[in-house]
Amino acid sequence: MDMNKKTHINLLKQGVFVLFLVVGFAAGFAAAYFWFDGKGLLSDVQEGASSQEPAAETIWTCSMHPQIRETQPGKCRICGMDLIPLDDDSDDSMGERVISFSPEIVKLMQVQTSPVVRQVVTKDVRLVGKLALDETRTKTITAWVPGRIDRLYVDYTGIRVNAGDHMVFLYSPDLITAQAEFLEARASQQRLGPAVSELVRQSVVSSLTAAREKLLLLGLTEAQVEKIQQQGQPLDHLTIYSPMGGIVIEKKANEGMYVQTGSPIYTISDLSRLWVMMDAYESDLTWLRFGQTVEFTTEAWPGEVFTGRISFINPLLNDATRTIRVRAVVDNPDGRLKPDMLVRAVVASSLAEGGRVIEPLLAGKWICPMHGEIVKDAPGQCDICHMPLETAESLGYVAAQEPEPAPLVIPASAALLTGRKLDRALVYAVVEGADRPTYIGKEIVLGPRAGDYYVVREGLMEGEQVVTRGNFKIDSELQLRGRPSLMSRDSEPMPAGHQHAGADGEQILCPVMDGPINKDVFVEYEGKTVYFCCPGCPEMFLAEPEKYLHKLPQFAEAEQTKEQTQDPTHNHVP
Repeated sequence: MDMNKKTHINLLKQGVFVLFLVVGFAAGFAAAYFWFDGKGLLSDVQEGASSQEPAAETIWTCSMHPQIRETQPGKCRICGMDLIPLDDDSDDSMGERVISFSPEIVKLMQVQTSPVVRQVVTKDVRLVGKLALDETRTKTITAWVPGRIDRLYVDYTGIRVNAGDHMVFLYSPDLITAQAEFLEARASQQRLGPAVSELVRQSVVSSLTAAREKLLLLGLTEAQVEKIQQQGQPLDHLTIYSPMGGIVIEKKANEGMYVQTGSPIYTISDLSRLWVMMDAYESDLTWLRFGQTVEFTTEAWPGEVFTGRISFINPLLNDATRTIRVRAVVDNPDGRLKPDMLVRAVVASSLAEGGRVIEPLLAGKWICPMHGEIVKDAPGQCDICHMPLETAESLGYVAAQEPEPAPLVIPASAALLTGRKLDRALVYAVVEGADRPTYIGKEIVLGPRAGDYYVVREGLMEGEQVVTRGNFKIDSELQLRGRPSLMSRDSEPMPAGHQHAGADGEQILCPVMDGPINKDVFVEYEGKTVYFCCPGCPEMFLAEPEKYLHKLPQFAEAEQTKEQTQDPTHNHVP
């Protein structure tokens, strides 16, 4: 009885459970009908999803190797840097040399800019050279008549002599003969009586005057001639005196030697003024002018600065050293400076607009074009050569009455030198008023470089902002996009296949990056080997081979045939 009762209770529990299941399923179907019949929540979600545009796929690249393209973030396979999203916004409508980036990418590129300004640029032109004798203060003592040297009063070099010091005691038969002619003419004059005609008197006087002049021309002094006239006897020896004061730097004769007319005996130089002979490079010539001040030091007198003035710039270039000789004049009253001493010199030069040198001390002055050390306040003649003086302005200095216009300058790091033209460079300037950071490439004409600055001749205006850091990255991005860049040709380009081929017709440049190839990085394409510069380029090439085939000399003939086939006028016979 108890067993039947327990069975009944279990069946009752199972029925209740089944009843709850049925009710639950019924409620679920009712909810499904209400929500999923096209008028409920899921319908709204589906409608909202269908109304949205499909999201564009983000391309990730490397800031150091922009040829890397990935569909997912990660590390660069070349350098290991974190990849960044590639900005694909097009800026073609703004020009071929114009490119723009997002602010985030500009920050990652570490782009820095500086304004184009006007300022006077100064350069310390450093020169090396040595001291030399002043050729205008060097003279040679020679024998004016043939004869025998019986005595040399100065018998070794290096002795200081004064003007008028006796130097040589010379016996000369020719001089004795000339003295005898003078004495005979003098005796003839004394024998003239009052009855002698005027014609004869004038003839005798003329002969005496000629004989006297001959003695003077042979080297005798007025005092010696007067002594001969008073004694009535010729001198058997001639004493030669020093024509100037200075140092005997050469002795070319010895006692007892016979000399001829013009034979050199001594060389004397005045060392109270010396020349500084320096070598300047071609690039320094624009900073150098006649009359500029030169400061130099020597090893003999450390810590002491000597000052001279440029007196000559050689118009000829030394082809062996590629330098030009610059000469300065320096006073040496105490004789501390010696010829052939090595010097290190500096010329501090400032340029104004147009390449003229700014030298306040020379503005409005008059300078000798042959002796630049001669500077005067008024026109006149040179004290040395008597040439007319010229104005400092005619020699390349800024005029005294003119303002000193400063040239346009840019930081040296802003200029990308192409190497094809020595005075041309490429700069990237900021495009003002753009919605996002935008830069435009400009070709400019450079002047001389002054330290960390370049003078700009053409191509920029004052106030423009130029890129001083990150400009190579901007140029690389332009190159990757096939735009004109630093590597673009100025002249009519050769066919692309020839540009990437060497003299033997083999490939030398990567078709993707246009860089030198690495023969360890290559792929086989249509039975031919294509070389690349880095491991990232083969993937880009294989993705779009038609884009690069025209650059490869391996396929140049096939590409040319293809172009001729596509040209409808190629086979047209007029």
